[in-house]
Amino acid sequence: MNSSFRIGSLFGVPIYIHWTFLIVIPLFAWIIGTQIAITVGLITNSYNFVFGWLHPFTVDTSFFALGLYSYILGALISIGLFVGVLIHEMAHSLVARKFGLKINNITLLIFGGISSIEEGTPDPGIELPVALAGPLMSLVIAVICSGIAYAADVAITDRVVAGTLVFFFGYLGLLNFILFVFNLLPAFPMDGGRVLRAWLAKSKPLPEATRIAANIGKGFAVIFGIFAIVTFSPILIIIAVFIYLGASQESNAMRYKFLLMDVTVGDMMSKPVISVPLTMPVREVVELMYGSRHLGFPVVDRGTLVGMITVADVHKMNPLDREAMQVRDVMSRDPVSLPPGAPVEDALRIMSVQNIGHIPVMENGELIGIVTREDIMKVIELKEM
Repeated sequence: MNSSFRIGSLFGVPIYIHWTFLIVIPLFAWIIGTQIAITVGLITNSYNFVFGWLHPFTVDTSFFALGLYSYILGALISIGLFVGVLIHEMAHSLVARKFGLKINNITLLIFGGISSIEEGTPDPGIELPVALAGPLMSLVIAVICSGIAYAADVAITDRVVAGTLVFFFGYLGLLNFILFVFNLLPAFPMDGGRVLRAWLAKSKPLPEATRIAANIGKGFAVIFGIFAIVTFSPILIIIAVFIYLGASQESNAMRYKFLLMDVTVGDMMSKPVISVPLTMPVREVVELMYGSRHLGFPVVDRGTLVGMITVADVHKMNPLDREAMQVRDVMSRDPVSLPPGAPVEDALRIMSVQNIGHIPVMENGELIGIVTREDIMKVIELKEM
């Protein structure tokens, strides 16, 4: 993702952080730091409901109730929450890898995480365990954190230390339990939507199962939206929009998969393809774009594909600087290419993941065509007739 940056890898899976994630830490720190009393009440009521018959829960807030410490603790809890989100997504990825699926990366976002898994057409027998792995891991984390909170309250005699640990681990336990429950809602894009689709696909065609699960997801989004408006909750409104859009995207993605199932890149590529040399002035490329109505061209040097130049590449340059520039100065290098026998679904997936709109088609080292996002959309429209 262009708006994400890599922070490392875990078990060979690249880990990215989206820029929106950087908003979460200070935001959560402020929310937690300013709502200590409310949160303590939530923790004690929740844990006393479960463990009260064994040992009444108490939280001594004298260390962190006032001043900077409450915000520091809030920041640590928010970091702990997203460590839990990362473990949740890693569980999805490792189970998917066990079934032979390719894991591209994990990206942490403002509302959680996304595992980029190349699964082709979903197999309900695989999708069910992969979808359940994340929520079940969140439940395990919730149980572990709750156990630590309980042990700290029972075993540590220093009530200030005990109170701080109970607050920290107790809050993380509650948050991960909420993550477990929320993700099991039968609504895309949550894991519960995939669990529901896998269950429905046992007796229905996969496109129909996807449509039903997506419609249920939209129904949940509408309910969330109405409740958010009634309670004046901006966060719930955002969540409702997130669920609705996610359900729509999942339904559309599955429709595209089946419409394009038997179509190859060679069936619908544009040919002959217009290519440009490294030394062509950018000004002439812009004129070519106007004249041909094409917004991207392969760059060929001595018969070898060396890059792509698109309208997006040109827009990155200052208009005054373009006059002195050549194609070699602005083109994207090492372009992704596909053979003519590749499924169009692969082209659409690559375009989505890499945020590109043009893919050259190569056969035996020779450029024979180009496939664009517009070409794919035209094929989808024709298939739907």
